[in-house]
Amino acid sequence: MSTDKPAISNNAMPGLFGSALEYLIDAGQRSVLFLDVMRQRGIQYREHMAETAPHVLNFEAELLIDGRTLPRPVNYALVRIKPPDGVEINQKRRPFVVVDPRAGHGPGIGGFKADSEIGVALKAGHPCYFIGFLPDPMPGQTMGDIARAEAAFLEKVIALHPEAEGRPCVIGNCQAGWAVMILASLRPDLFGPIIVAGSPLSYWAGVRGKNPMRYSGGLLGGSWLTALTSDLGAGKFDGAWLVQNFENMNPSNTLWTKQYNVYSNIDTEAPRYLEFEKWWGGHVNLNADEIQFIVDELFVGNNLAAGRIKTSEGPVDLRSIRSPIVVFCSKGDNITPPQQALGWILDLYKDVDEIRLFGQTIVYTVHESAGHLGIFVSGGIARKEYTEFSSNIDLIDVLPPGLYEATFEAKSEDSASGELVSGRWIMRCEQRTLDDIRALGGNNADDERRFAAAARVSKINLAAYRNFVQPWIKAFVTPQAAEMMHRLHPLRVQYEALAGDNPVTKTIAEAADNAREHRKPAAADNPFLAIQETMSKTIVGALDHWRDAQEALSEALFLAVYGSPALQTAVGIDPQSDPSPKPEMSADYRKRLDARIAELKSRIGSGGLRECLVRSLLYVGMARGMVDERGAEALRRVRGTDSTARLSPAEFKAMVREQFFMLLLDQEASLAAIPKLLPQNIEARRKGLEAVRDVLSASAEVSGEAAMRLRRITELFGLAEEGRSDAIAAPFDSQAKAS
Repeated sequence: MSTDKPAISNNAMPGLFGSALEYLIDAGQRSVLFLDVMRQRGIQYREHMAETAPHVLNFEAELLIDGRTLPRPVNYALVRIKPPDGVEINQKRRPFVVVDPRAGHGPGIGGFKADSEIGVALKAGHPCYFIGFLPDPMPGQTMGDIARAEAAFLEKVIALHPEAEGRPCVIGNCQAGWAVMILASLRPDLFGPIIVAGSPLSYWAGVRGKNPMRYSGGLLGGSWLTALTSDLGAGKFDGAWLVQNFENMNPSNTLWTKQYNVYSNIDTEAPRYLEFEKWWGGHVNLNADEIQFIVDELFVGNNLAAGRIKTSEGPVDLRSIRSPIVVFCSKGDNITPPQQALGWILDLYKDVDEIRLFGQTIVYTVHESAGHLGIFVSGGIARKEYTEFSSNIDLIDVLPPGLYEATFEAKSEDSASGELVSGRWIMRCEQRTLDDIRALGGNNADDERRFAAAARVSKINLAAYRNFVQPWIKAFVTPQAAEMMHRLHPLRVQYEALAGDNPVTKTIAEAADNAREHRKPAAADNPFLAIQETMSKTIVGALDHWRDAQEALSEALFLAVYGSPALQTAVGIDPQSDPSPKPEMSADYRKRLDARIAELKSRIGSGGLRECLVRSLLYVGMARGMVDERGAEALRRVRGTDSTARLSPAEFKAMVREQFFMLLLDQEASLAAIPKLLPQNIEARRKGLEAVRDVLSASAEVSGEAAMRLRRITELFGLAEEGRSDAIAAPFDSQAKAS
């Protein structure tokens, strides 16, 4: 029997031991430095929360209106952003107003970095304003008070820019998005284009097997727990609980990845981590009435998209908004998936024609991978999507009513008319139908009834809590007890744990200084680093598996409990009914619409050359089904050199809409009227037609149906015979022969 053992070279063992020793030294130093980062985080947290107006804006700002001084005081404020050195602002350009979400965190995420919503708007030459808030609400403050304050803020911005090209473009991030939409439905006169980014507007919407946060309200029995939490806070709801909900959605990141990324890259990652944690840990409070409105009306009741919210200023009907609405969402967003960001369109409209009847322009774009925070924080998104929205906001403002998807194509040397594109991307707005929204997935009628049943159960449980439990809770909770529970919230404790000046933190600081002085990172090919990475991936995989199992169980429970016909009948839900009927057009609006249609039909034969040019562009452009920013820039340049320059942007927008609706109402009559409206001067006609061709050919060669339509316009201009003899009309003849 052989007693030979595997041979180990004399060099192998020292190499292995050397790698182990190298790794142990590196890991020990990283551990000490990681603890020091946690210590710095705690100190930063205390200093940040001690500020009167804690925020994370990366820009200097000037206070214009302190909401605490308004007749109905609120903890909101309007500030003017001061442009950085080297950035020039054109005061005639439409101002941008960024409204940050009050969803547990403090303000500033919309201007967190130089490459941000505010940053790209400033670079595009727009004056910028920011609406933020203080950590604590004013006593008695309500959502209605906040809406009135934000209306006052927008009135101030408008007054500061009397010569601006249009009303302010307002950006509402996350929870601020629905607040902006509510105000825009009540005060449409205050708004230019609206951008809602990662904003949940249709809270019941979603697809099975994904993003189960929408089931939370039903699984907790409704909003009674919200009322209890507010009562335990002596009338204030601690925003840290909202942040806790976000963290619970991704346990692998919360419990491991976020910290491990700092630990494994301790020499480079600490500044970025501390910068983000300054915002993430800046928890703010809401009044009990505020959070109860949000949960009852929006999260559980889904009343915003259904048009069931009533205010002192009147009912909230998103169809009353007159400004273009830009919806930015992402498939990688697990807090506001595309279905919740876009589902309100399906809730309100039967088809695109109905969107047009209400005179609305809706543009959406769906990112493939960005997470919820990435929509606001990612520099890549700011440099692409937000830069394009900022640069082309006037194009969006004059789009004819309808539904569009914004798409982005990288600009290259081969891009046609590249000189008409200011950035690195070319934006197109392509016509879409409601089927494109439905293709993203959504609820069926049975699912809608389940959510309707959950909303009814919530009302019953809340009434029971208020009648039988709330009086006892309020009697026993003192302000002192509420403050103690506030301080002992788990999220605050983790920041406070290493924030004090004591022997433990002093020892950590001294050890960290020593580690930095004698830092010896392990080599990149150290085998123990590979083992460390493997262990980390195993931990992440286990936590993700746990999350997936818990989410699957949550969905199954919700579907089973609220899908019960007995429960639905008990709470008054008819198992055969439509729980979310689309709101009908009011008789008053129908009357005004009929009058407007009659007026437009009567004016089809009115106008002159510029009406003919716009009508022609729209007629040919309808065949393409999209608007390209190069065509819009070409049109802008034409407007700057002819008589249409006398029109203000608002007047030009009104003319585009009128000509668009005339074509929709009676296309043949609108086209037949063109020869009668054109001037007799043949040279003026020729220049006008040349301008139409320049605009249409700016983005691509005119071909197919568009070419046929352009030939018809040429004939209506009385220039068909001339066109046959020049090079411009030749392609249209070949198109006609080919067809």
